[in-house]
Amino acid sequence: MKKVLFLTGDYAEDYETMVPFQMLEMVGYEVHAVCPDKKKGQTIKTAIHDFEGDQTYSEKPGHNFALTYSFSDVNVDDYAGLVIAGGRAPEYLRLTEKVLEITRHFFEANKPVAAVCHGIQILTAAGVVKGRTLTAYPAVGPEVTIAGGNFKDVPPTDAVLDGNLVTSPAWPGHANMMREFFKLMGATVQA
Repeated sequence: MKKVLFLTGDYAEDYETMVPFQMLEMVGYEVHAVCPDKKKGQTIKTAIHDFEGDQTYSEKPGHNFALTYSFSDVNVDDYAGLVIAGGRAPEYLRLTEKVLEITRHFFEANKPVAAVCHGIQILTAAGVVKGRTLTAYPAVGPEVTIAGGNFKDVPPTDAVLDGNLVTSPAWPGHANMMREFFKLMGATVQA
């Protein structure tokens, strides 16, 4: 059984945590959902981001999400792929050097990586987007450009694939992002 590492944290977007996690389990992967400074069984608080016609998304309390593995026990060689949740969590997760080291490993080893929305902030901080085409929540687009990436503005339902990396601007793109991630992982997915 292939293992997938899933990075999330307090105030990660609810759908961007719950839905990809459940999709990964649905197809049979062992998913290690982790957060720095937290252990297996501890929970994170999520936030629901919605698009209600304001200048940016609204934010409401989400669910408590139980982590399935201890961050301190992560051995990157054990994982076939990496998924990074969006929301507010990436803005502080990227300040943890081990998060950046883990992210770099997946790019150096050319393993599949999926990141959604603000999860791309971890990629820019890790220095792995230079020369790559990717998308993100539009407010993160300038970070992609500053980090040397090619920001592609696409509808929130779309995903952008570049080599081992698949990204989407927000949770409405889960179906397309996860379909491409599963293909990168070698799974057969019907379209």
